[in-house]
Amino acid sequence: MSERQNSENSTRRSRREFLCGTAATLATAAAARPAAAVNTAPKKIRIGVVGGGFGCSFQWHEHPDCTVEAVSDLRPERRDRLMKTYGCSKSYESLEKLVLDKNIDAVAVFTDGPLHVQHTVEAMRHGKHVISAVPAAWATIEQCELLRDTVRKHGLTYMMAETSYYQQPTISARKFFRAGKFGDLYYCQSEYQHDGLAALYFEGGKRTWRHGMAPMYYPTHCTAHLIGVTGRRLTEVVCHGYGDDDPICKDNAYDNPFWNESAMFKDTAGRAFRVNVWWKGAHRGGERAEWIGTGMSFYDRHPNGTGPVVVRCGNQTETDDAGFVRNLPRFEQYQQPEWWKTEMLPPPLRHNSGHHGSHTFLTHEFIDALTHGRSPAVDVYEALAYTAPGIVAHRSALRGGELMKIPNFDPGE
Repeated sequence: MSERQNSENSTRRSRREFLCGTAATLATAAAARPAAAVNTAPKKIRIGVVGGGFGCSFQWHEHPDCTVEAVSDLRPERRDRLMKTYGCSKSYESLEKLVLDKNIDAVAVFTDGPLHVQHTVEAMRHGKHVISAVPAAWATIEQCELLRDTVRKHGLTYMMAETSYYQQPTISARKFFRAGKFGDLYYCQSEYQHDGLAALYFEGGKRTWRHGMAPMYYPTHCTAHLIGVTGRRLTEVVCHGYGDDDPICKDNAYDNPFWNESAMFKDTAGRAFRVNVWWKGAHRGGERAEWIGTGMSFYDRHPNGTGPVVVRCGNQTETDDAGFVRNLPRFEQYQQPEWWKTEMLPPPLRHNSGHHGSHTFLTHEFIDALTHGRSPAVDVYEALAYTAPGIVAHRSALRGGELMKIPNFDPGE
């Protein structure tokens, strides 16, 4: 490690200390978190991977401090895929059997979204650390409470594999925020737009767990864009939904009438945060954000072909078409660094990966946190700060856009 990285790591505050501070301290500490350590540890983490779909898209077998001990999926063909992906010869027919393996230190839970809390509880009950796919909890605040209480009870490490936290533009935004480049970051907006998602609602003629799911039950790809950059929490929300006469909006396991949901949140700094999660419509898809400040703004690449762009306050003025004088901003094309090529990752993981280069970062962050006895960046408190606002936002939409308060799950709250 470099001298700078050693110095940064020596001054790292623990996650618990970070969360017990004031709201202002929360924002400052989150922004100041240094890059992940890349030195190897004497002990390899023995991980079990569950879920042969998304679970095959990580790099556990490439990390110098990790070995894949076993894999599991209910379907034989998916178990075979996992074994082939990770070069692992041991498999189990279910998570419930895998967690009985005493050689396993941690479990990667990439099962159906509504099962994440149930499977995390089961894994931790058998002494395993857990990384799970998003969202951390499903549909109810009670699930959020159960996850938090389980992690506290067992004293084990939990991490949510939120890809937006490590998207290359989000890493850049976090660095800008740390350096104070934004000035007052007074507004942020994020979009997760995925027309055609209904293709995943059926498999083999049967409904999948995604069938008719509420858009705001899947908010974390957006909420990470603000919370993961500033450390702020979301405190209240107004949300509106759009549905139509499609049978999917009238008959689903979640009684969800909406294809699309749009929310306006307020954060602990009193600033606005707009989120769109849309499954249907004539819109451009993608996961992107815009961070707007008094000193600088950062616009992530746009699906219409623009960006990424940095905007700064200019010293010149112009006249609009009505004859009024306005300031003329300065636009700069931003050359997005490929952070996965840098010392932020161990050499074997310095290659591009899924979701804008985020998968190798998620792989490394979980393993590095375990080997160094620290909390991961997206620990249980951060994960619930991303997840719970969406659950409340959906309730707001069901009530016609009622203003609703969002619970805080941080220690001491």
